[in-house]
Amino acid sequence: MTFGFAPSTATSISTSADSANRLARMLEPAEWAEAGIPLLRSPREVVSGLHARHRPTPSTAVVAVLDHEERLTASASFARRSTAADGWEFRNALLAHLRRVIPHDLRRRTPVRTAVLLYCREGDERWTEEDGAWMWGLRDACTLHGLRCGAYITLTRGGWQVLGEGRGGRRPSSTSRPSALADTSLGPDPAPLRSGGGAAQPLRRTAAR
Repeated sequence: MTFGFAPSTATSISTSADSANRLARMLEPAEWAEAGIPLLRSPREVVSGLHARHRPTPSTAVVAVLDHEERLTASASFARRSTAADGWEFRNALLAHLRRVIPHDLRRRTPVRTAVLLYCREGDERWTEEDGAWMWGLRDACTLHGLRCGAYITLTRGGWQVLGEGRGGRRPSSTSRPSALADTSLGPDPAPLRSGGGAAQPLRRTAAR
């Protein structure tokens, strides 16, 4: 005679609810395109500059804040934890790193600075649920930090792609060597630049305050 335990109904319901919540915390390309995300004037220069400054490898996120002239004000990079893609987790990680490198703009009536996210990952340029979770997280983090939500860019072996816009290029890629900072538009600037550095840091579970 074999004894066993049937799966708990409560556990099944909880798992289903968690999956539903994660799906709710992601944006599809069509939703992203309809959100009125401002277009980058020079996406290749922005990507090249962030790639040269942070040298991202797969599973590395680079969040950057640009001023109204698309100059880099602050940036930080960190490694994504190997957990299920969840926009809430991504939002908290982005918000924690933004707080470390730049003061919030919540007192302004309208945002004057824009945050963009470059995520280096495996696979091709096609949208994934992980991308959707990063999009949701970026949009929410920007709202909580008083920033305008900007472009979400993926960096893969095939090159870079601004999701929701259809703009991209072959270089830089996740395998290409970074160019010198002096050769990019995000190179050394007379204004002081706050940065989280190029070394990837572990994504920590940080609750939004």
